[in-house]
Amino acid sequence: MTLALALVTRLAHPLPSLTVTSRRRRKALTEEIVALARDTARETGRPAFDPRVMSVLATVPRHRFVPAGEIRAAYSNRPLPIGYGQTISQPYIVALMTDLLRVHPRDVVLEIGTGSGYQAAILAELGASVCTIEIVEPLAREAAERLRVLGYATVRTRAGDGYYGWEDCGSVRRDRRHRGSAATCRLRSFDNSSRAAGW
Repeated sequence: MTLALALVTRLAHPLPSLTVTSRRRRKALTEEIVALARDTARETGRPAFDPRVMSVLATVPRHRFVPAGEIRAAYSNRPLPIGYGQTISQPYIVALMTDLLRVHPRDVVLEIGTGSGYQAAILAELGASVCTIEIVEPLAREAAERLRVLGYATVRTRAGDGYYGWEDCGSVRRDRRHRGSAATCRLRSFDNSSRAAGW
C-alpha cells in the first residue's frame, strides 16, 4: 500500500454524524470545562473562559482529529492517543491554553507541536492565521491533510523541529508562546521568529 493510500485510508474512517447524542456529549463537555474553570480559578487566575473560546470548543469536531478507535471517546474530557506516542490534549487544557493566549482575529500564531491539528483548528476558528510545526513526520502529513479537508485555509503546516521557529511565518512576540500541548504563540513584532529560538 502506498503512503498516500495509507494516509487516505486512515483519514477516511466513518465519521459519526452530528446526532442528538453527539450534541449532548459536546454540551456536557463544555459544561464540565466551565465547572473546572471555576474549580481551578485560584491556580489559573481564570474563573471563566472567554465565551468565544467556549463557542469554538463546542463547534470544532474533535472526533475528526482522533483515530477511528477513539471516536467514541472524542468528547470525553481527557487526552487521547493519536499514534506515534503522542496524544490530543484534554479539552479543558486546550480551553485554558487558548484563553490564556487571548487570540484575536488576524493574529498570527506559531504552534510548536501540531499533533492531530486540533489546537490549530481551534485557533483558526478564532480568526487567527496559524503556522504549526510537527516533528513527527507522519503526524505532520496527516494533520496537514486533515486540516486541508476540513477547510482550514488559514493554517500552514510544516514537518520539522520547531526549535528554530518559522522565519517566514511572522515574528514572535515573547509573551505569546505555545508549545504543542502546553503552548502556542501569538506572533507580532519580534524579529527573526523568536530570535532563532532564543525566546
